[in-house]
Order: sequence, then structure tokens, then C-alpha cells
Amino acid sequence: MTAAPAPHPRTALSVNVNLVAQVRNRRHLGIPDVVRAASICLEAGAQGITVHPRPDGRHIRADDVRDLSALLRDWPQAEFNIEGNPFHNLMDFIRQYRPHQATFVPDSEEQPTSDHGWRFPEDAERLRPLVEECQALGVRVSLFMDPEPAQMAAVRAVGADRVELYTETYASAYRTPRQAAVLASFAAAVQAALDAGLGVNAGHDLNRDNLADFLRAVPGVAEVSIGHALMSDALELGYAATVRAYQQRIDAAAA
Repeated sequence: MTAAPAPHPRTALSVNVNLVAQVRNRRHLGIPDVVRAASICLEAGAQGITVHPRPDGRHIRADDVRDLSALLRDWPQAEFNIEGNPFHNLMDFIRQYRPHQATFVPDSEEQPTSDHGWRFPEDAERLRPLVEECQALGVRVSLFMDPEPAQMAAVRAVGADRVELYTETYASAYRTPRQAAVLASFAAAVQAALDAGLGVNAGHDLNRDNLADFLRAVPGVAEVSIGHALMSDALELGYAATVRAYQQRIDAAAA
């Protein structure tokens, strides 16, 4: 009898706190507090904290990265993920704080949010030395990618440890006739990544409604990074209840 495949580890939830900083930056009162928000999320069971500090400081600022790095030292079981464009300001943060994970995102300085992944072979040679530098610092590297199976081997060839699949196409197809086909494309991309020896993260426009269906149809996702939707829910439910609600969706998918 053929043995059943080993189950994948439970998907981790990393909370992106950029939106907390963006609200705070509208006034000069220091509220809401980014570190307190992250602390409550961790206490409620989040497995990590994500930030995306952009060069213009329009939400997460350099002192936020410093303070969150200090916070995460008190949470050895949780991970700190700093994401951004390595050709802008990301590498300075990686060199100084050495987070658990650096997620390379090919956004421009003008973009309001990330909207596409890296391209191979076009981006390979300029990414390779930065991937190597992060790994020499003990930092895991994840590349933000569109769900294209043919790209996964090339990601591994430049030395990256993981991909973060850009999930906006799934979110926009959710509960439409395109949903099944889009999920199949993500499942194929995840399998190609795993076959290449990569870990798989996912993020962008995942929310309480669509998360469980995504994870159920796309097994093998190690981590989801969720910010805008989670923080929007927190305006109604509070940080802790929202984190628990997202964890329930992850558990429902695993079941």
C-alpha cells in the first residue's frame, strides 16, 4: 500500500502593520501605536509581524522598524519580516536589524501598493548578489512573484529560499466563474515552487472571506502576510479578536 503524503505544516499568519502607521502619520499624536498593535497581535497568536518601509516614509518609518525589531527579540517564537525593494531602502534595514526574513518586492517609489512580481531571466543577475548578502547575514530571502510555475526554478537558481505569491488575481476572481481556474494556477505554482526546493508564502488582498478557500485549494503555503484587510477588520473587532478570526480561517482550511 502506498503511504499517504505527509501533511503540510500549518500555515503561519504574519500581520502587516503598515496601515497602523499610516493612520498614525495623519496627526502628530503618536496614536495608534505601531508597537502596541504588533504586541496585541502577537499575544493573540500571530506567528509574525511584517513591515514594508518605503523610501518616502508614508507609513512605516525607520524608528518603527527599530522598535519592532526590539519587540520581536522578546518573541523568539515569532518572525520579523521586512519587505520592500532591495534597490531602494530595504537593504539598509536588513543589514542593521537582520530580520528572520527579507521579502524582495519590485515596486516603484510611486506605487501605492505592490502589484506585480519579479521577472526571470531579466532580474536574475541583479538580484543574485543581494540574495547572497542576506543569506550571509542569516536572513531568509523570499521573492515576490506572480503565480507562474515556469518562473519557480529560476527563483531557486538565484539562491532564494522562498517565494511570496501575489494573490490579487485570486482575490479579484473570488466567487466569480474564474475562481476555480485561478486557484488551479496557484496550486500549480505552489507545486512548482515546492518541486524546486522553495518554501511558499502568499499575500495581497487575502481576507476573512477568501482565506480559507485559498489555503484549502492551494496546500503547501507556509505563511500568509495580511495587512490591509486584517487591520480594516480590526477597526470593528479589535486587534486580538481579528487575529483569532484569521487563525480560525487557517484552522478551517487545515481541517
